[in-house]
Amino acid sequence: MLGLPRRLAARFVFPHAPERPVTINMGMRMRAWYDIAELDGRSEDGAGIRTSQALLEGLIARERARGIVARRIALAGFSQGGAIALQTGLRHPERLAGIMALSTWLPLAATLELERSRANADAPVFMAHGLHDEMIAIGRALASRDALEALGYAVEFHEYRMGHAVCPEEVTAIAAWLVRAL
Repeated sequence: MLGLPRRLAARFVFPHAPERPVTINMGMRMRAWYDIAELDGRSEDGAGIRTSQALLEGLIARERARGIVARRIALAGFSQGGAIALQTGLRHPERLAGIMALSTWLPLAATLELERSRANADAPVFMAHGLHDEMIAIGRALASRDALEALGYAVEFHEYRMGHAVCPEEVTAIAAWLVRAL
């Protein structure tokens, strides 16, 4: 669907979140990058977020061992995956191609200023969110964008008339961003 040019030689890695009990799912096990106690984000599972960050760092290391230079690795994710992409990418010690965060927010925002990596201070950040997102209010995404911009990150932010989803216009913007980032 992205229609990326062959010259990019892009390869995609789609990791699955581990299965874990999730509080808002009545404690039942499901795929989740970290526990969610409530949808408003007032409490965060810092340990779970950092555990998933370590998992993503392991995937980056695997790609680096395969000969992929860090500047050719873009982290992307939707919802919890987008939160983990931001958490990891902004703290990663090598310059990445960029970070894409769809229908999500900035986790552990209070620690970012101290933990962020100078290597990715100028990495492109793409964020997109639905105006009618029933899972993650657009206000959380806007506050995340504002927090990133306050720290000097250049964020390309898009809003779409949709819920917690991806729409065709967003796919077009994602493709254009990937071409620029890679």
